[in-house]
Amino acid sequence: MSKFEITTRKNGEFQFNLKAGNGQVILASEGYSSKGACQNGIESVKKNSQDDSKFERKTSSNGKPYFNLKASNGQVIGNSEMYESESSRENGIESVKKNAPEAQISDLS
Repeated sequence: MSKFEITTRKNGEFQFNLKAGNGQVILASEGYSSKGACQNGIESVKKNSQDDSKFERKTSSNGKPYFNLKASNGQVIGNSEMYESESSRENGIESVKKNAPEAQISDLS
């Protein structure tokens, strides 16, 4: 079963990771100053992950594909790992679309 895990960074900021049923991180957030803001970020992922136009497909400077998920205001709310191929990146996007809406929240902070 997929889940969002909320954790605390060393600098005190909160972040979440969306994990697929196999435990692999498929989307990671930026840092948030409060747990409430982090929880709002999760709700934004659940909503925006259903709109393909919110996924920004990118290529890193070393040529590896990855993606960002953006909110309605254009702000990045999560980013992926680096993939070996564009088809792997597309599989990652499909996994976020499938897993995010029903994912449970696990607070490890």
